[in-house]
Amino acid sequence: MRRFSICASVFILSSVFAVCGKAQDTLPEPVCITLDDALKIALSENVTVKVADKEIERTGYARKGTYSSLFPQIDVSGAYQRTIKKQVMYMDFDMDALGGMTGGSGESEQALDMDGGLEVGRWNTWSAGVQASMPLVNAQLWKSIGISGLDVELAVEKARSSRLDMVTSVKNAYYSVLLAKEAFDVYREVYENAVKNYEETEKKYNAQKASEFDLVRAKTNVANAVPDVYNAESSVILALWQLKAVIGVDLDENIDVTGSLIDYSEDMSYDIGITDSVSLDHNTTMKQLAIQAEQLAESVRLQKYAYIPTLSAAFSFSLNAMTNDFKFSQYRWTPYSYVGLSLSIPIFSGGKRYNAVRQTKTQYEQLELQTMDTERNLRISIRQSLTEMETNIKSYYAAKEAVASAQKGYDIAEKTYQVGRNTLIELNDAQLALTQARLGVSQAVYNFVTAKARLEQTLGMDFIDNKE
Repeated sequence: MRRFSICASVFILSSVFAVCGKAQDTLPEPVCITLDDALKIALSENVTVKVADKEIERTGYARKGTYSSLFPQIDVSGAYQRTIKKQVMYMDFDMDALGGMTGGSGESEQALDMDGGLEVGRWNTWSAGVQASMPLVNAQLWKSIGISGLDVELAVEKARSSRLDMVTSVKNAYYSVLLAKEAFDVYREVYENAVKNYEETEKKYNAQKASEFDLVRAKTNVANAVPDVYNAESSVILALWQLKAVIGVDLDENIDVTGSLIDYSEDMSYDIGITDSVSLDHNTTMKQLAIQAEQLAESVRLQKYAYIPTLSAAFSFSLNAMTNDFKFSQYRWTPYSYVGLSLSIPIFSGGKRYNAVRQTKTQYEQLELQTMDTERNLRISIRQSLTEMETNIKSYYAAKEAVASAQKGYDIAEKTYQVGRNTLIELNDAQLALTQARLGVSQAVYNFVTAKARLEQTLGMDFIDNKE
């Protein structure tokens, strides 16, 4: 009865993977993509990249809007006004003198009695016109146009920074899928070896060459291997979801990655001695700080230009009509127009312009300190990446030797266990050593390629023109 229970357990555990395999066979064939494919998809579908491109477009429009200030500004206006209460005008007259002029007629004096006032104007007032203005001399305006050009340049560099971040994220996500798949392969092989060892132990137990303890332990090894396989499979699924999210495709898309981490082991080399000669000319953070410094320098000049007089031209033409009715065909339109120059000379502003210049200079000094600190931290990051790469190169070759010796040890332990010259515990120890060594190889390659991706991002290498 006990023997039947043990066999049934192994059968159930083995059938789980067979069922999973059949279920996978019913699914459509996944679309396999390479790292280059993933990067191309991300460049066209990643939301962050799209937002950065929109920011470039926005600043371009803003720059064009600044250029428009150099052209004449023309406006057409129209107005209608209904008088509720007319204005009253009072006039003083010398009645004696006026009487002499009129012959002393009392009737005339009564007609010109202005004590009650005289209402002025009409009930309806209509006006229409066109106004135009244009700056002739405005140093601040000219300088602001140059600063707007730097805004566009900064937006382009920020977009490049978004792409560099995206490339690094895609690489890390891609490498994570490869690491998860290799871990899954290792744990699946551990499970298969555990099943094979259990079957071998069962035969020896039936032949009374192995104890019941060995049989139970072999069965336990099989049961313990199953969760590791499931966890590794789940890690593959999660890593693929992360990759899909980074490159900007639907999570339900059935995709897979090609290759393995071992393929990247052939390129595990880097000049570790280049630390001091590394150039940060293409680092996106340093470029952004340089553009911001140039902006602040231009802003200082812009604030100083506030002391320069400005000259502008203006033109206006309008038509006005005042009536008491709405008979438009009978309106008398009165034209009015002028053209002129306006000169503004700044004299005193209570120290506003002076303090604005000092404020901008202080910001420039702050940015200089920030740039120095950023460069120092970037060089530390470069040293860390190079050191990590060097360490993982050594770890990789050490792990390869460990795999070779662990595989040989496992093969010896397996054969000697089959002939009864060692115990299951020794075989399990050999299996554990082999598993750790194989995972160590994959982990070393993964750590190297992620450190290399981080270094390339720091150096801005992914978007450097090959001609440079």
